[in-house]
Amino acid sequence: MLTDIISSHLNVIFCGINPGLKSSNDGHHFSGRSNRFWKVLHQSGFTPYELEAVNDTALLDFGYGLTTAVARATSRADELSKEEFDDALESFTLKISKYKPKYIAFLGKAAYKAFSQKKDILWGGQPEDFCGAKVWVLPNTSGLNRGFSLDSLVMYYKEFYHSVHES
Repeated sequence: MLTDIISSHLNVIFCGINPGLKSSNDGHHFSGRSNRFWKVLHQSGFTPYELEAVNDTALLDFGYGLTTAVARATSRADELSKEEFDDALESFTLKISKYKPKYIAFLGKAAYKAFSQKKDILWGGQPEDFCGAKVWVLPNTSGLNRGFSLDSLVMYYKEFYHSVHES
């Protein structure tokens, strides 16, 4: 089981689609060997050094948190059904309303598409808020996401980092 790393009034809550099997078994976010989340977070400026998944709760020290849109662990996010996203929306909305982050960053388009009911979503900042939080959609750092090189992931996350720290 993967537990949220969350507290009130964070600068950013990063929202993965759902836990991978390894992360769920380990109890640590983004613990899969091929996942580039921790490397990208560091290289884009969010952390002064590269955190390891076993130290994922240290993210709170920097004003950031982690959650998932859907709690069920799968080997691939495309194994989730539309109904699972629909069922997750209420609890997710309550969570964001309760903790009031400044930003929510959806990692990949799937969860935000399901939650917003929008068909076409561009990468980056979104025009509407989600429960009072500004919304960004960033490419997923999963090793299965071969469409984005490490450099291109860092570029997108760095743009987000600058947006967070300029406002």
